[in-house]
Amino acid sequence: MTAQAGVRHATIADVAERAGVSIATVSRVLNRTARVSDETAARVQKAIDELGFVPQAAARHLASRKTSTIGLLLPEVSSQFFFPILQGIEAATRQAGFDLLIAIQPEEQARQLVHSQLGTHNTDGLLIFGGLADSPSLAQFTRLNFPVVLLYQAAPPGSGITSIQIENKNGAHRLVSHLIEVHGARRIAFLRGPQGNQDSGWRETGYRQALVDHQIEFDPRLVEPGNFSEQGGRAAVERLLKNGIQLDAIFAGDDGTAIGALAALNQAGLRVPEDVALAGFDDIPPSRYLNPPLTTVRAPTEQVGHAAVKQLVRRIRTGQADAEVLLPTELVIRQSCGCK
Repeated sequence: MTAQAGVRHATIADVAERAGVSIATVSRVLNRTARVSDETAARVQKAIDELGFVPQAAARHLASRKTSTIGLLLPEVSSQFFFPILQGIEAATRQAGFDLLIAIQPEEQARQLVHSQLGTHNTDGLLIFGGLADSPSLAQFTRLNFPVVLLYQAAPPGSGITSIQIENKNGAHRLVSHLIEVHGARRIAFLRGPQGNQDSGWRETGYRQALVDHQIEFDPRLVEPGNFSEQGGRAAVERLLKNGIQLDAIFAGDDGTAIGALAALNQAGLRVPEDVALAGFDDIPPSRYLNPPLTTVRAPTEQVGHAAVKQLVRRIRTGQADAEVLLPTELVIRQSCGCK
């Protein structure tokens, strides 16, 4: 008897009992052969996640079948940030001899998408953008020993999943330190990204640490949500100005937010950088063409795509990959901070 012989795996009957539905209903959800209400499908999926259920056919064929396809799960591509990373992923995938299957879905629907459109049945491995797969989804892939690489998100400890990240904290620290040391800024607003976003969290950590290192007291009134969008950046600056908050400089969580912030400052009759210095993060292509050109932190966005594919292909072919890849960032000085 092998060590695995005594292990009892969850069955379709166990899933049906946990979800409070019939076996036929579970089968319909798994095979998508008939219409099932969203509420029922969610209950069934929750039971599958909790029990770690793997359909017998998938369990039998997972190790042996090859699709020569890599799956990529993305949120809605609504900013220029995504173009370089898609270029990097597409080029690296083609070079490795794989096809690329892309699914784009709003974040609130991504969990369902991981279990249906993309997964073990039609790809050899998955690239998943930060925040689009919940812990049960990732745990399921770990149980199946299915190759997954996360982009811009740390992997759960012990999961065996690779994560590709950038030096957010150091990049933000260097930028804020430049605003303080070179331009004498002390009232520096930070326009953070979406709540719970790991990149935004590390950028805020770098911002706060730079203030501490320069003996500047943190003022929570200077932190506003910009949500990594032009609209968010514009609204955040409008709130700061409406509330009469004194500003020497603005550190926007990304360049899209900085573009919105610039529009709000211009609308209010404030000059950049004479009245308020401005800086961003990512160095998307339009940043160098703004008036004035934007000081920012260059993130190796296209390289993130290359590195993610390299690690995933290595895992698919050898079963091995690095636990984490951390790519460096670079401070890019232009005129918006006050430099000539």
